[in-house]
Amino acid sequence: MRLFRADSPIQYVRGVGPRRAEWFAQHDLRTIGDLLDFFPTRYVTQGGPFAIENLQPGMTARILADVLKIRHRPTSLVVLVHDGTDAIQLRWFQPPPIAEALRPGMRVSAEGRVQEFDDRIEMIQPLVEFVPEGGAAGNEKSVIVGVYPGVAEKQQPRIRDVVATVLAQSRLPIAECVPPPLLARRRLMSRHDAVRAMHAPKDMRQADHARRSLAYEEFLLIELAMMMRRAKRVSIQTAPRIHLTPEIDQRIRKRFPFELTSAQNGAIREIGHDLQAGRPMTRLLQGDVGCGKTVVALYACLAAIASGFQAAIMAPTEILASQHFAKIEQYLAGSRVRRALLRGAGSRADRAAGLAKIDRGEIDLVVGTHALIQKDVAFQNLALVVVDEQHRFGVLQRHAFRSKGPTPHYLVMTATPIPRTLSMTVFGDLDVSTIRSSPPGRGKVHTRVITPDDWQRELELVRARIDSGEQVYVVCPRIGAGEEEENSAAREPRAFAEKSDAPIGAVKMAETLQAGPFRGLPLAVLHGRMTQAEKDRIMREFAAGKIRALVSTTIVEVGVDVPNATIMVIENAERYGLSQLHQLRGRVCRGVRDGLCLLVRRDRGEAAGPRLQVMTRTLDGFRIAEEDLKLRGPGELFGTKQHGLPELHMGDLAMDFPLVEAARDDAAAIVRDDPQLKKPPHQALLAGLRKMFGEKLALIDAA
Repeated sequence: MRLFRADSPIQYVRGVGPRRAEWFAQHDLRTIGDLLDFFPTRYVTQGGPFAIENLQPGMTARILADVLKIRHRPTSLVVLVHDGTDAIQLRWFQPPPIAEALRPGMRVSAEGRVQEFDDRIEMIQPLVEFVPEGGAAGNEKSVIVGVYPGVAEKQQPRIRDVVATVLAQSRLPIAECVPPPLLARRRLMSRHDAVRAMHAPKDMRQADHARRSLAYEEFLLIELAMMMRRAKRVSIQTAPRIHLTPEIDQRIRKRFPFELTSAQNGAIREIGHDLQAGRPMTRLLQGDVGCGKTVVALYACLAAIASGFQAAIMAPTEILASQHFAKIEQYLAGSRVRRALLRGAGSRADRAAGLAKIDRGEIDLVVGTHALIQKDVAFQNLALVVVDEQHRFGVLQRHAFRSKGPTPHYLVMTATPIPRTLSMTVFGDLDVSTIRSSPPGRGKVHTRVITPDDWQRELELVRARIDSGEQVYVVCPRIGAGEEEENSAAREPRAFAEKSDAPIGAVKMAETLQAGPFRGLPLAVLHGRMTQAEKDRIMREFAAGKIRALVSTTIVEVGVDVPNATIMVIENAERYGLSQLHQLRGRVCRGVRDGLCLLVRRDRGEAAGPRLQVMTRTLDGFRIAEEDLKLRGPGELFGTKQHGLPELHMGDLAMDFPLVEAARDDAAAIVRDDPQLKKPPHQALLAGLRKMFGEKLALIDAA
C-alpha cells in the first residue's frame, strides 16, 4: 500500500484522480493533511437499533424502546421511552398523527437527532414506527459513521470511502504536538489516535474521548500563547510606579458624593497593587451596566495624575466618550486636574491646539474615542490607559497605545459580563477584577416577553407611564425597510431567526407609534447614519426630557445615562443574543425608579420562546452570558476574531470548562519552566503554535 505524507495531493488516493480532486478542492481539501483535519461534526448509526445508554448529543440514531409516560405541554408533546439500558425523551413541537396515538406500554422504533436539554438527552421531531408485540426493528449490527460539514448527503459516502482508504495506513502522517507525559497525566489520546477515532470511532464514547483530546490541544495552544505574551511583557517591560498613599486615597474619595461599595473597593485594591508594582498592569474590570466601573476607573486615573503622570480614557463611541467626560466634569468641579475631551469632530485649529497641550503635558486627563490612537496624538508622560468596552477593541489597538512612549498601565472595562471560560481564553493575558453588585438605591427592572397580539395593549400601558413623567427607548434591529441590520451583533443564528417576520425598521416604527399609542408625544429617531451633531443633539434633548420617546437602533447599547428613562421596548427581540438584550436592558433603571423591559417576540417558531424567557428569570449578567455562550459561541458573543484568537474547531467553551482549566494550569507550568519553548520536549508545541496562529503569533509582542 502506498504511504501518504501530510502534503501528498489527495488526487493520488485510490478512487480519486484529477477530476474528483477538483470536487475535494471545492471543500478546501487538497492534501492528505487537509483530509485528516476535516472532522465529522456529528455521527449517525447505520443498521440495527442503538442502546439509549450509548447515545451522545449531536449524533443521529435509531432506538427500539417502550413508552413509559406521555406529557402534553403547551408547546410540545413529550414522550418518555426506555429500552432497558436507559431512558430518553422524544419531543415534537408539531406532533404527527402517529405520535398522538402513542400510549404507555407500546413498543416503538424512533430515529432522530440526539440533543441535550435541561441536563437530559432527547430527540426532537423523531420519526416513529410502531413495533408489534414481541417484534424487533432490525437485528443487524449498528455501525457509527461520521457526517462531514458542508457535504451533501448523497456525497457523504464518497468522502467516507476516501478517508477509509487513508486510515488503512498503519501509521498516519500526523505530527504530534502535546508532550506524551502530559497526555498520559490528563488521560487523553495522542493526536494520531484521536484523529483516527474521530473519523472511525468504535462507539460514541471513543468519539467523545477523541474530541476532548483534540479540544485540549486547542486550549493548551491558546493558553500558551496568552501565557507567553504575559511572560514576555512582565520580563522585559517596566511601567511607572503610581504610589497610593492614605492622603491621596482620601483626596480622591472626597471627589465622589457617595460611599464606594465593597465590590468597588475590592477592585481598587487590586488595581492599586498593580499600579505600584513597576510592571505594566493589564487588568480587565468587568461588571453589569450601572455597577460603578467608571468610578473605579476614574479613581485609578486620579491616582496616576497625583503621581505626576497623564491618563487617558478611550470609549468606543463619541456618545459614550462625551458621557464619561460629562461625569468627570461633575466629579472634578473645582479641581486642579486639567482635562480635555478629544473627538474626531471639531475644527482643525482646535484639535491642533489640544494635541499640542497633550504633547507638552499640559493636559492631565484625556477622554476620547479611537482618535486617541491616531498617529498625531502624542503624550508627554502617559502612565494609565482605560479602555471602555474591551471586546470592541483588538490587540493591535492595544499595541497602538503602547507605542506612544514608555509602556503605560492598561485597564479595560466591559459591561458585558464574561463567562470564566471565555475570560481565560480571549482575555487570558489579563488579570480580572469583577464587580458583581450595584450601588444601593437603584431601581429594579422587570422584564416581560410579549407577542404582536399583546403589542397594542402593552404600548398603551407604556403610554400611561410616559404621561406620568417617564421616558421610553424603543429599539429596532435596522434603520429602514429592506436594509441590513445596522449592528451585525443583532443577527441571531439562523436557527432562531429564519422563521421571524421581516424586522421592523426604526423609521417605520416611529411612524407607527406616532400614528398610534404615542400620538402627540415628543418623539425622535436615532441611528448610526446620522451626523455626530444630530446624534448629540437628540441625546441631549432626550436626557433633558424634551424628547419623551426615543426610537433607535442598537446605537443606544452604550449610550448616555438618562435616569428618567425607565422603559425599554426591544422589537424583534429574537434576533438578538441574550447578552446584547441584557446590555440594552441596562439602559433603563439608572435612577431610583423601577423599570420595565418589553421583549417583543415576532417569530413564529418555537426556538426563541424558551430562550427569551431566560431574560425574565434573572438580572444576573453572568448567568445570562453563560447561556449566551452556549447558544452563540465566543466569536458571535464578543467578536473574539479581533483579538487574534483562532477559531475553535474542536473545543466548546460552554461545555469544556474542565479542559480549559486543565490546559491553563499546564500552560502556566510549561511557561514557568520554559518561557520561549526552547527545550526539546516543547519544540512540538512551538510548531503547533505556528500552525495555529500563523502570522498572528507575532501578536505576543503586542501585549
